[in-house]
Amino acid sequence: MFVINNFILALAKILDVALTIYTFIIIFRAVISWVNPDPYNPIVVFLYRVTEPVLRPIRRLPFLRNLGIDISPVIVILIIFFLQYFLVQTLTDLASRL
Repeated sequence: MFVINNFILALAKILDVALTIYTFIIIFRAVISWVNPDPYNPIVVFLYRVTEPVLRPIRRLPFLRNLGIDISPVIVILIIFFLQYFLVQTLTDLASRL
């Protein structure tokens, strides 16, 4: 049983780190969007390729289209926080009960 326990705990920690890194990537993308970045810069291309598949569906929500400001990064970060507090904590609790 300790093998399954350690596996689930490791999975929870890796998921937590991955979600934290993705949060910072979204923050960097939002900060870069405030200036006029070079669209051919490799860093800018990477940030757009990594974040656009997640941000695009949020932007398409009907109640967010007419705001005049893009709050999709804020919504995605809130979803990531929810996943960190709910999913990661649930996996950690599951591992401790096995």
